[in-house]
Amino acid sequence: MSAEEILENLKKEIIKRSPKEAKIIDVQFEGPELVIYVKNPEVFTNEIVKKLAKDLRKRISVRPDPSVLLEPELAKKKILEIVPEDAGIVNCVFDPNTGEVIIESKKPGLVIGKEGKTLEEIKKAIKWAPKPVRVPPIQSETIKAIRATLYRERDEVKEILRRIGRRIHRDVVIKGDYWIRVSFLGGAREVGRSCLLVQTPDTRVLLDCGINVAYDDKTFPHFEAPEFSIEDLDAVIITHAHLDHCGFVPGLFRYGYDGPVYCTRPTRDLMTLLQKDYLDIAMKEGKPLPYSAKDIKTCVKHTIPIDYGVTTDISPTIKLTLHNAGHVLGSAIAHLHFGEGLYNLAYTGDIKFEPSRLLEPAVCQFPRLETLIIESTYGGYDDVLPSREEAERELLKVVSETIDKNGKVLIPVFGVGRAQELMLVLEEGYNQGIFNAPVYLDGMIWEATAIHTAYPEYLSKEIRQKIFHEGDNPFLSDVFKRVGSTNERRNIIDSDEPCIILATSGMLTGGPSLEYFKNLAPDEKNAIIFVGYQAEGTLGRKIQRGWKEIPIVTRNGKTKSIPVNLSVYTIEGFSGHSDRKQLIKYIRKVKPSPEKVIMVHGEESKCIDFSETVRRLFKKQTYAPNNLDAIRVK
Repeated sequence: MSAEEILENLKKEIIKRSPKEAKIIDVQFEGPELVIYVKNPEVFTNEIVKKLAKDLRKRISVRPDPSVLLEPELAKKKILEIVPEDAGIVNCVFDPNTGEVIIESKKPGLVIGKEGKTLEEIKKAIKWAPKPVRVPPIQSETIKAIRATLYRERDEVKEILRRIGRRIHRDVVIKGDYWIRVSFLGGAREVGRSCLLVQTPDTRVLLDCGINVAYDDKTFPHFEAPEFSIEDLDAVIITHAHLDHCGFVPGLFRYGYDGPVYCTRPTRDLMTLLQKDYLDIAMKEGKPLPYSAKDIKTCVKHTIPIDYGVTTDISPTIKLTLHNAGHVLGSAIAHLHFGEGLYNLAYTGDIKFEPSRLLEPAVCQFPRLETLIIESTYGGYDDVLPSREEAERELLKVVSETIDKNGKVLIPVFGVGRAQELMLVLEEGYNQGIFNAPVYLDGMIWEATAIHTAYPEYLSKEIRQKIFHEGDNPFLSDVFKRVGSTNERRNIIDSDEPCIILATSGMLTGGPSLEYFKNLAPDEKNAIIFVGYQAEGTLGRKIQRGWKEIPIVTRNGKTKSIPVNLSVYTIEGFSGHSDRKQLIKYIRKVKPSPEKVIMVHGEESKCIDFSETVRRLFKKQTYAPNNLDAIRVK
């Protein structure tokens, strides 16, 4: 049976089971959802929708038919008339694809009204579904640009979703064995270019699609593998917005991919920011570009955001659920459910199995689980990290001592996650009088921070309360100064004043951190603090190992050596990854206990060591595959 025939049968069933006064206009597959367009959406109660979803075994969304929606300008005027002025409405963002209007206000409670009465009044007056949110304390240009793209190209987006929907809901008959096979195209026995291909008789899915910024010859996943075909891909799932997991996704669209990308909303926004930043740096350094800004925009239009805990069909026989991974904002563990209770696989991406200042710890409870694919960044025998409290004390001590010597402290950071954690620590240290110097933010850090404040529901309860409390938002502290131009950067370098500099990239592979390092390295008064993993082959790793001279290519193409006289510190307790103890604890706590455990995302020795340890401790089948290996898990 074709997707069109399946849809026609579902339409008949929905019309038969729905209230006549709802006036159903159309029913369509749009991405993983079955969307019912009606003239009177208020007639569809939650109970009716839940029952339909349960009976038809589909994710159902009820939307107002476009013909009944009030024009956005008139609708905004009506909203402002209905909602009390004290609510402080700042913006109304209309999404024609969902029929929603996001109402950003200082007091969303007044937009909701007592027992939701104001919302009901808004819905009745404009037909759009109102979604009240608190106005973010910092406005994000990335989010604005994404919303503008999705609004401006809404007809194309809708067509993309309908095409994806027909593919997901196609009728598939599996004859014989239903097997599941995982091929490792990148990130096996290495850190960088994470990319796994999951294959079944009817489906091909990519888990992550990253790049390795540390190497020129091992930058991209092994797309030359015989089992990989871009035309056969059904879906791409991105666990989080670090380039080693999401950096090549726009490249897939450049080379012909036309399917969906699944991730959380924060991941969509952050990965768009990082991909643009990656292109900017590559252009400035004269490196070949693997894709264009147009490919990034195409990726945005094909991205289907999923909230934590929402189970979604991504193919005729695979359902996806994303769970918090505790690594960075929006990071997710991807749980795949195959067939009707046939098999379950979870891929952790990168995880942190303890609470941080920003996030709650990784989820370890799943409905079912047979195979676990887990990161091994710190899976080696000696990989025991200090506590967060120890790391914070050490950081503030180094900062204080360097500032007292009238020196500058350079902290190369990943703009997403680590930078925001450090901002919180430094803001607290400044308020306690531990140091008295400005903290400069260079690179994408400020924009990434703005995206953090736009998704408070993904943050820990403590920081969520702080960022919306007037005068208490740590990210808006006077200690932080944004660096907006190369001239400002030059002024900071040339100044005699002590300061702290947070700058991307985190491994000194390019970007402003490299510029600062070249200029600060010769002066012994200065210090550099590494707070994140430094991959093999990166300049950061070389500095950690004690190199005293670094060859640098100048703008005219000549090579000169820069002496490294500044103090070098590594403080590992800030890592967004779990150390060996936490990884073992995670496997002990994960429920249900998996039969197979596969180790990826770690240097060769760490993956092998961790695999042997888990096999010995838990009597599991364990694997530490190489790139281009394939494992049949079922």
